[in-house]
Amino acid sequence: MSLSSHLQVLKQKHQSLSDAVEQAQASPGMDDLRVAELKKQKLRLKEEIAKIEAQPVH
Repeated sequence: MSLSSHLQVLKQKHQSLSDAVEQAQASPGMDDLRVAELKKQKLRLKEEIAKIEAQPVH
């Protein structure tokens, strides 16, 4: 898998998590721990994306 396609996959996962967080927060009975875990996953992906984008292109 090329770096650009890997980056695209990470961005898609990040967007999916964003959607899941929004949906979970809109649900009145959603577990706060579940929302917190989704946010942590989203942050890890964001950090990984930033790390890849910061790498110099050869």
